[in-house]
Amino acid sequence: MAPERREKRPRRPYAGIGSRDAPQRVLSHMEALGQGLARLGWVLRSGASPGSDQAFYRGARAGGGPVELYLPWPGFEEQSWRQEGGAELSVLERPSEAACELAARFHPDWERLDCCARRLLARDSHEVLGAELDSRASLVVCWTADGTLDGGGSGADGTRQALRIAHHHGIPVFNLARPDHLRRMLDAQAEGCVPS
Repeated sequence: MAPERREKRPRRPYAGIGSRDAPQRVLSHMEALGQGLARLGWVLRSGASPGSDQAFYRGARAGGGPVELYLPWPGFEEQSWRQEGGAELSVLERPSEAACELAARFHPDWERLDCCARRLLARDSHEVLGAELDSRASLVVCWTADGTLDGGGSGADGTRQALRIAHHHGIPVFNLARPDHLRRMLDAQAEGCVPS
């Protein structure tokens, strides 16, 4: 009897991000989506911030999927992601100079920001475009209170920064604050696929 051949699924990256203030029910959905996407072979890109980032991370880890974490500085929220063994984890401890330059182009008030705020926002460039800024995420799954898809509206936080970059690069965004987006993501997960 010949051994069973398993077809390798492509490793496609997605950015799993969102507000630190996402409601608990949304964080539960993010964790479940992170787990489901991991089982489908998707690579999570996130930033380890409390709330949404950490919910996606917990889900991806539970699903045994690979994770790329992009930090603003070494040790950022380390207690939430430091592990012993397990699935593949890649950590970029600080944004590159190129990521900082890219972030400055997309942020409406860059000159007024201090160094820490700039690093937090520069890592969003990596979450969307990868470690070398040459590998676009296939999609962004997020939550913002107003359901923005392009980072517009009031506020200049990291999620909006990532959405402005994603919008500029034509990357699909699923904002879980929109009931239709949440339903599509949950239905797709139940069917073992991801909506396009």
